[in-house]
Amino acid sequence: MTRRVNVIGVGMTKFTKPGDPQGQDYHLMGAEAANLALKDAGVEYKEVQQAWTGYVYGDSCSGMRALYEVGKTGIPIFNVNSNCSTGSSALFAAQQAVASGAIDVALVLGFEKMEKGALQAKWGDRVPALGMHLETQLRLQQFTAAPPAAQMFGGAGIEYQKKYGISDEIFGRIAVKARIHANANPYALFSNLLSLEEIMASPAQYGPLTRYQCCPPTCGAGAAILCSDEFAKKKGISNPVYIAGQALETDQPDSFQDSMMGMVGYGMAQRASASVYEQAGLGADDVDVVELHDCFTTNELITYESLGLTPEGTAEKFILEGDNTYGGKVVVNPSGGLLSKGHPLGATGLAQCTELVWQLRGQSEKRQVEGANVALQHNVGIGGACVVTMYRKD
Repeated sequence: MTRRVNVIGVGMTKFTKPGDPQGQDYHLMGAEAANLALKDAGVEYKEVQQAWTGYVYGDSCSGMRALYEVGKTGIPIFNVNSNCSTGSSALFAAQQAVASGAIDVALVLGFEKMEKGALQAKWGDRVPALGMHLETQLRLQQFTAAPPAAQMFGGAGIEYQKKYGISDEIFGRIAVKARIHANANPYALFSNLLSLEEIMASPAQYGPLTRYQCCPPTCGAGAAILCSDEFAKKKGISNPVYIAGQALETDQPDSFQDSMMGMVGYGMAQRASASVYEQAGLGADDVDVVELHDCFTTNELITYESLGLTPEGTAEKFILEGDNTYGGKVVVNPSGGLLSKGHPLGATGLAQCTELVWQLRGQSEKRQVEGANVALQHNVGIGGACVVTMYRKD
């Protein structure tokens, strides 16, 4: 990075279920999140020089339609779609634009209006974008009637179990933690507490996964304002949260070989986090709080290790000793994560960013991580891309 990039404004809507009468159409929720971020930054939309918008399920130019509710200033507005990593991919692009000196201030917006039920392919008349991943899955574990994503991430969990011998209940404990954390988050979709027994008794999906260990389809939006040091100074903002390191990785051959863990992004996360630690001059042990991509409990567990939060093969100990929550080594998903906060695909990366900025500012109220100075974000999309971002506040 040639210039430091600051996050001076964030905002998000409360997440809702598809079809919820309290929910909004995509353009309205997107505009709400954008206006919240602008207000938080003390920036007027006319000062924004570029906007990067992310969504998965929507027509071309949906980003323009949402931001036209905020203003019509003629700025470049880009539309991004990288499946579940869409929001962070948009964030990565905007960060590069500011870091390069091309612009001084950017708005990043992610939103999603999802349908009920498991994710399904939308096109049947062309080669699927996930074709190589599905071929790998077919070769390694065949297909069942379970939701496709649950088969992918459940298969990764089975592989980990075979390698290290952990029980199904270890994964279930992650879902218990998610509900406890979400109980303190007014933006979360599911904030009611669940016992381990309730989680394990919910309908089986694939491998160790039960229904309560799978993220729900969700509607919502999140946004962030990025800027240079010069712009922050002009606005009178001192000591802002800034991006200390960021990396976007796409698939390498290890995603398509003999590992379901590799297919769902284990190697991408390893490489991206290693790059970020090098950029920041910090390591996993320096991280205070993490928002990682817990679309399924199995993915949260393997991501502990791919990010280096605990050595390979030690996730069970990490969980049982409470090192993934308050009072432990690092607080993982204080928001409740995708499992309980919800997972509106295009908005997830910006919701993670929002939570971490609030944490570093000390604005997370009941879920505040005491003394948080270094935050890490992990967002992955099959197809595929993985974005890892480190935030700091000096």
